[in-house]
Amino acid sequence: MTITKEQIAKARVLVVGDVMLDRYWYGAVDRISPEAPVPVVRVTREEERAGGAANVAYNAVSLGAHASLLTVVGDDDASHHLEDLVANTGIETYFGRDADLKTTVKLRVIGRQQQLIRLDFENTPKNEILAGQTATFENILPAHNAVLFSDYGKGGLAHVVDMISRARALGKPILVDPKGSDYARYQNATVITPNRAELQQVIGHWTDEADLRTKAHNLRTQLHLDAVLLTRSEEGMTLFDANGELHVSAQAREVFDVTGAGDTVIATMAVLVGAGMSLREAMPLANRAGGIVVGKFGTATVSYEELFA
Repeated sequence: MTITKEQIAKARVLVVGDVMLDRYWYGAVDRISPEAPVPVVRVTREEERAGGAANVAYNAVSLGAHASLLTVVGDDDASHHLEDLVANTGIETYFGRDADLKTTVKLRVIGRQQQLIRLDFENTPKNEILAGQTATFENILPAHNAVLFSDYGKGGLAHVVDMISRARALGKPILVDPKGSDYARYQNATVITPNRAELQQVIGHWTDEADLRTKAHNLRTQLHLDAVLLTRSEEGMTLFDANGELHVSAQAREVFDVTGAGDTVIATMAVLVGAGMSLREAMPLANRAGGIVVGKFGTATVSYEELFA
């Protein structure tokens, strides 16, 4: 099923979650350090990209939808860089600021197109700031067609239970990219989109497809979810819903970088569901979008033209 650009342009997705600034330092590696057995990178270029939930929102606008981004950041240099990056994409921003919070920064050092090391700078927001964001969420929620919670486990979704119940009460589709071993806080969402490792943390290892099917449906029933969408990298993805299972195979292509592929998948699902598609109709297209984005370097996005080429 195809969907027009005009239909997508009417979709309004509210993205809530943990944002981060992705910094890339690119350089030449010509020698090993005399101080330790590590490569010396002569940095020749620096780049900054919006990461985490900001990348999810960027994926939504790249497809042609409208996206709002609700999050909590520090009052530091990284947060202002991030807000500028996000504002330039056309995303509507609702940034709560906490002077005690260090905005999450992920610094990747790249030599010869290989990631050599990643350095993370972060801490956790205070509950007071998050409570303020709940009020903002309530105010802007009615204007959106779908709500997407992008959980990176950084503390920005402490009030997700309350937010889900408010969105559910208004009949909004709720999509969650989950994190951690306790999914109870996501109950009553429309769909959660764990990858294999994330799902195993919650339901344990499965011995075969039949075992996976049983465990996935049990989880769906326990949490009162409409569906569980399991992303399985080279094995494609499987949707478990009240009608059973729907599986789509991975798009065969060269995998260059898997960074942010999950962001692209859930953003595409949210946009298409927000535009009126069912989960089953949207899933093959989200799978295709994920397949396109792994062929690009770093956190990347997919356009309408690429998706429907």
